Amino acid sequence: MSIQSAILGILNWKSSTGYELKKIFEDSSFMHWSGNNNQIYKALMNLENDDFVTNEVVHQDNSPSKKIYTITEEGRNELKKWLVSSPEAPEIKKTFLVQLAWSDMLSDQELSKALSTYENEIKLQLIMQKEKHRRALHSPNRSARESLIWEMISENMISTYHNELNWVRETRLKLFENEVMEEKDNMKYHVREIENKKYIELISTTEPLSTENDALDLIALCWEHEANALMIHYATISEDFFKLKTKVAGNMIQKFINYGIKAAAIIPPETIQKGRFKEMAMETNKGNHFRLYESTEEAEAWLLE
Repeated sequence: MSIQSAILGILNWKSSTGYELKKIFEDSSFMHWSGNNNQIYKALMNLENDDFVTNEVVHQDNSPSKKIYTITEEGRNELKKWLVSSPEAPEIKKTFLVQLAWSDMLSDQELSKALSTYENEIKLQLIMQKEKHRRALHSPNRSARESLIWEMISENMISTYHNELNWVRETRLKLFENEVMEEKDNMKYHVREIENKKYIELISTTEPLSTENDALDLIALCWEHEANALMIHYATISEDFFKLKTKVAGNMIQKFINYGIKAAAIIPPETIQKGRFKEMAMETNKGNHFRLYESTEEAEAWLLE
């Protein structure tokens, strides 16, 4: 399968610029091309040479002109010809399996860390896929059947990540039978909604927040309740968060930034003023992603801005 077939499919849905095609590829979970400009425009040039697409230059006031590509009747025939051709078997390429194949040389601690890192990556992808499914970005909806087809494609991607997550957990369980594995998903929280604006207030947890996985669990909690703001109380945070050499704070905050969660932590003033953490607090409070406050009132006012 080539990127040209995918482009014909998109253009059969709607005429698009090269930039719009790039965004669709970037946001898609199953159209796996990088979507870089060279790849897209080379494919479009080839499609034009074959009379499968045409383009129209549209001039805009106060903006650069844009070139809009449209599929031709020959292009639709070529697309249908590809659609009825024999499908390829799925190509399974998992770098982690190659790493795992030779991992017997690692210590138990090193192997456990490798599995945890991979599990964390799968969790990230699962959260992203669920969010894409919720937003239904770049999904055509021209008929009930087409909507169902795209719904099932999304379910395929979600189930793939779920299966991989279950597999890595089963692998860990069999390798380390004596290791206690507990899901830290017991969180006490409130969903606050004020003037049509919503945030999650985390009150307590069974264990203090201390890992990137904990940050991912909170991100998933926010998305579950369709909120993009989070208030975290001091009692839920590990002491390692306030020790910069552990990198706990930096790693967790980066996850909130990456996934568009606006987070505020309620921290006692004596803790904020400690050593090098004070410098980090001053720096983060200049930004719009993560801030530290001494009161819930201040934090809520910022979250609801």
